[in-house]
Amino acid sequence: MLNTTDKIIKHKVGLLNLAEELGNVSKACKMMGLSRDTFYRYKSAVEEGGIESLFDRSRRKPNLKNRVDEQVEAAVIRYAIEFPAHGQHRASNELRKQGLFVSGSGVRSIWLRHELASFKTRLKALEAKVATEGIILTESQVAALERKKYDDEACGEIETHHPGYLGSQDTFYVGTFKGVGRVYQQTFVDTYSKVALPSCIRPKRLLRLLICLTTKYCLSSNKNRCQYYGS
Repeated sequence: MLNTTDKIIKHKVGLLNLAEELGNVSKACKMMGLSRDTFYRYKSAVEEGGIESLFDRSRRKPNLKNRVDEQVEAAVIRYAIEFPAHGQHRASNELRKQGLFVSGSGVRSIWLRHELASFKTRLKALEAKVATEGIILTESQVAALERKKYDDEACGEIETHHPGYLGSQDTFYVGTFKGVGRVYQQTFVDTYSKVALPSCIRPKRLLRLLICLTTKYCLSSNKNRCQYYGS
């Protein structure tokens, strides 16, 4: 009788134990919903390598021969932090000028392994390096950080202090239904609590609902709390 507390292989061990207890492989496989081939594969694995052999082994193993030299990889990582706004092809071209030959796809592969594939992740790595090592930023790095701040503002990242402080709403076309006509969905989201209030409406009610939802939440001028206005 095999024993394990690991959830990953518990069902495999259970099949082997059940077959041993019943003395019937076919019946055990039928009860567990597995095939006889599966049972014998599990049994053979345990006989050859013990219970640890029941863990799944990934068939995709990294081919280290295909990886670039450690010196080149370190240079690619260093370049990503020094010039976070540059893409993979520009990084490849600039490194070639330094005598380090790596393709654009090679640069991206290295960045993916070290979680540097996007502009945001490279900026995050730069901020972490500044916090730990206290390095002096170059003009390129300062420009990249300022660009991130601008992008955050442009994407609507704003401060909201309590429920009702700020709401967001949008309308989009859902489709045309037989006997009903065109249907739109109007969605209002409280930006602090992230509670969404969707409503499917027809065009005649759309304008009136837009006006109502703009005044759905407002901040009381006399009390330090949010007042709710129904429509």
